[in-house]
Amino acid sequence: MSVQTPSAAGEELHYLSGFGAAFETEAVAGALPVGRNSPQQPAFGLYAEQLSGSAFTAPRLENRRSWLYRLRPSAQHGAFQPYGGAPQWRSGPFDEVPPSPNRMRWSPLDWPSRPTDFIDGMTTYAGSGDPSAQSGIAAHIYVANADMVGRAFYNADGEMLILPQDGRLDVWTEFGRLQVAPGELLLMPRGVRFRVSLPDGQARGYVCENYGAHFRLPERGPIGSNSMASERDFLAPVAAYEDRDEPTEVIQKFLGGFWSTTFDHSPFDVVAWHGTLTPFKYDIARFATVGSISIDHPDPSIFTVLTSPTDSPGTANCDFAIFPPRWMVAEDTFRPPWFHRNVMSEFMGLIHGEYDAKEGGGFDPGGASLHNCMSGHGPDQATYERATTVELKPHKIDKTLAFMFESRFVFRPTRWAVETPAMQLDYDEVWTGFAKGSPK
Repeated sequence: MSVQTPSAAGEELHYLSGFGAAFETEAVAGALPVGRNSPQQPAFGLYAEQLSGSAFTAPRLENRRSWLYRLRPSAQHGAFQPYGGAPQWRSGPFDEVPPSPNRMRWSPLDWPSRPTDFIDGMTTYAGSGDPSAQSGIAAHIYVANADMVGRAFYNADGEMLILPQDGRLDVWTEFGRLQVAPGELLLMPRGVRFRVSLPDGQARGYVCENYGAHFRLPERGPIGSNSMASERDFLAPVAAYEDRDEPTEVIQKFLGGFWSTTFDHSPFDVVAWHGTLTPFKYDIARFATVGSISIDHPDPSIFTVLTSPTDSPGTANCDFAIFPPRWMVAEDTFRPPWFHRNVMSEFMGLIHGEYDAKEGGGFDPGGASLHNCMSGHGPDQATYERATTVELKPHKIDKTLAFMFESRFVFRPTRWAVETPAMQLDYDEVWTGFAKGSPK
């Protein structure tokens, strides 16, 4: 199914609907071959190229590949040279500083004082694993105030889950164009080239760089066939291409390093494509939440939008979970997230509003927090006092959107993360002042 949404420029952008579907799309009629992938002579003198996001022999349900039909082979470029930008983008192994069990929280970062685009404006908080082992993740934030002009980027280390927090992103990819706003996500596959422009002049947001198995929709289990995220709400771009014979810098991330080469043309010259590997955007407001209608409240796993699994069933390389607007109705129940210690490690961010476990302030949109394996955490004192004394009646948590990257692996912070002035050194104090219980 094809859908349309308005763009910053006012025109309608077209999309294809359906997560994990096999798509076909052409910007020029007749550009797609019929009944074969690699004909002897593709139409219009185009070049057929397969982009494989999984091993050739991966099971059909997990196999991700697309065929691209482009003006020139993407192999037509010179040698890569080391790239000196992206000064705060780090990769595994994360060993700059010793790992710490301490709970951490950061204030939002300031806007750059000089022109900085999406790539050079990336800063890494923490991560786990190693791209060379194809396991683990990294948590970043981007703060940018300039378009990517005359340059493109692709990540050979992992796919990127991008969450705008302030300002829209206009993204040109080899597969076509997408525009993503705060409250939406963009899932960019490993190896896909893209360029980011800023319709609002500046933009800030979060990124999960996934070195492991590609993100997919979680199983619903006893929830049944509906609720949570639906395949039909994930939108892929339709084919669109640039025919420009102008130099373009192409930067790639490869085993944690950054490399640059120059094409003599635009890398976004794909006239048609078909397959199962594609970028997606998703409006998080379409997530259908479920919850208790009697007592207690379920685990936060019911809010999982996407998951990157491991070989241990139910134990994720990364779960991407959200905490969106929803009704709370449970009887005789402490409704905010409870105090807990978790074998999984949790990196959190806030898109807008106020997180319902931190009503005492300090966790602001654009900020972040980290609670590693078995570190005790939960509501601050102000939230606890209100939640234990308020009259319980149906209540709508509204005008908020928080999220969590949850992983079986411990997050190791970067040197920047433990030394930046944005680190809130008084974070532990949110749990001081609780009165002692008196069972006697």
